[in-house]
Amino acid sequence: MNSLPRTIPEYLEQLRRALAGADLAMIQDALYDAEEYLRSELAEHPGRSEAEVIAAVASSYGAPDEVADIYRDTEATVQTALRSPAPRPRRSLAGRFFGVAADPRSYASLFYMVLALATGIFYFTWVVAGFSISAGLSVTIVGIPLLILFFGSVRVLSLVEGRIVEVMLGERMPRRPLYSARGRSIWQRIVDMFTDPRTWSTLLYMLLMLPLGVVYFTLAVSLLAVGVSFVLAPLAVWTGLAEEWAEHSDVVLVGINGVGLQAWELVLMLLAGVVLLFATLHLARAIGRGHGLLAKHLLVKTAQYS
Repeated sequence: MNSLPRTIPEYLEQLRRALAGADLAMIQDALYDAEEYLRSELAEHPGRSEAEVIAAVASSYGAPDEVADIYRDTEATVQTALRSPAPRPRRSLAGRFFGVAADPRSYASLFYMVLALATGIFYFTWVVAGFSISAGLSVTIVGIPLLILFFGSVRVLSLVEGRIVEVMLGERMPRRPLYSARGRSIWQRIVDMFTDPRTWSTLLYMLLMLPLGVVYFTLAVSLLAVGVSFVLAPLAVWTGLAEEWAEHSDVVLVGINGVGLQAWELVLMLLAGVVLLFATLHLARAIGRGHGLLAKHLLVKTAQYS
């Protein structure tokens, strides 16, 4: 059993070791909450030393091992409550293929693929423009503060992106800002910011979001458009809408080289459209899982918690 820490950094280090192996996002939240609580207690009792404050709060907030156990139990309870209902397991091949329609995560991932184009353009523009301007002005008196503000804004954006990823893709992401050691000089903090691997991995993630967003958006829109068209076109023929369109515009709505499709070809077209729509949901769910892991690796994993 660890001895009771005498300083806040020692407390946080013991808490970090007690949470070894837990989700990295949860570790970040736990460290942030603990530091906030300990420093607020220290500020309320200016006449006490850190060791006295930590000894006093150990009975209320808890020792590092106790806090770690509480976070593990709470995390399991919260994740169970927030997790969307799992679709009913299906044994047949057809059931597993068409059962994707009953999984809410499929639709959320599909929406994320469409949204990724807008967020990707914003992140890429912010990083390229912000870094270029602040780095270019770093030789002037306003350059360094501007560069610090830029890196701070990137950390805020990474927290926002983490919330989007957790809500839509289901990957646990930090709900608190990154814990940073306090009591260090401004120059030490600048050095920490530049030497923190997550600073650069976050920039890399935001640059990657532009090409990924283009690919995600293109896949989602193209596959949905083709699938919906394949389903609606035969229905338009069978209900007479295609014939009315041909009379008014002199254009064959469903056909090849001006020749309408045969009845059996329309049936195959309809079936192909249905299969394509369900396959699109499978693809969206797979991309959502993969992108969630990418976001977890680049936005959360850092040498501080390894």
